[in-house]
Amino acid sequence: MKKTLTVLGVIILVVILIVGVGQWMTRNDEDKPGPTTTGASPTPGTDVDQPDSCPAYEVISAPGTWESKADDDPVHPTANPNSLLLGVTNPLQEAYGGDAAADGANGGVKVWTLPYAAQFRNINALGEMSYDDSRNQGYDRVVEEMSATYAGCPGTQFILTGFSQGAVLTGDLATEIGNGNGPVPAANVAGVALIADGRREDGKGTLVGSPDVKGIGAEIALSSVNLLVQPIVPGASMRGPRPTDFGELQDRVNQFCDPADLVCSAPRDIGNAVARANDLIAANGVHAQYSTNGNVVPDATVPQWIVNWAKNIIDS
Repeated sequence: MKKTLTVLGVIILVVILIVGVGQWMTRNDEDKPGPTTTGASPTPGTDVDQPDSCPAYEVISAPGTWESKADDDPVHPTANPNSLLLGVTNPLQEAYGGDAAADGANGGVKVWTLPYAAQFRNINALGEMSYDDSRNQGYDRVVEEMSATYAGCPGTQFILTGFSQGAVLTGDLATEIGNGNGPVPAANVAGVALIADGRREDGKGTLVGSPDVKGIGAEIALSSVNLLVQPIVPGASMRGPRPTDFGELQDRVNQFCDPADLVCSAPRDIGNAVARANDLIAANGVHAQYSTNGNVVPDATVPQWIVNWAKNIIDS
């Protein structure tokens, strides 16, 4: 009985730490020299009938938990001024104009931020939308946006990025697209960048930066104890790994994870969780620090890396 209670206590600790990072830090993401593109990415097609009003590229950003609202403005979001991915979208809008235009890199980039609930019902916030419902709402809205763009602009290339809950839904969608089941062909996705993906695992996409990531996504790590998790985070299904890799997008998906971030690098089993309980407590704030943490990728923060990666794609 004592061992069972210890294990349950550690499970509770892990989940509380995962949902307890709502104190977002002030972002400071000025441009720095950035990376070259990781993985091959196609260029906009020239053999499709593309209206002049279409963007050459559309950047779709899926914010993390508590960083968006269902009725937010997708072009000029204001739901959370400290949203991590504003460190990606704002510089790209400044560089390329932000709205759809016809003339390629200098104005032909549409930047669209997902408006969705971005909530995570838990024992401290039982009035919020459940993680499952929030994630599904976000997923459906990205599908709607991509479908609408592709219907009128079949030559537009998409660049997808997501953080935390937004990374999970974006990664799920990239899996579907890469395996031929998405709203657009895989050839229309130029690249994907996932920050702190809760379903991250080795061999799916490219882990960029720190080689010290030893864990797995929290949805995978906690899948075997999903029923025990439900009283703490009701409606947050720990679904386990994605059923396949990213298919045709495998070499176009970039994963970013701080080794101490429990969302994307949770202990692989309960035994490890018990042994590392003190480390887990110390790592509580890491998930909120990708905009200031220079230890994940060399010579830049993760948002800075993504901005320069996206520019390399657009300007190539």
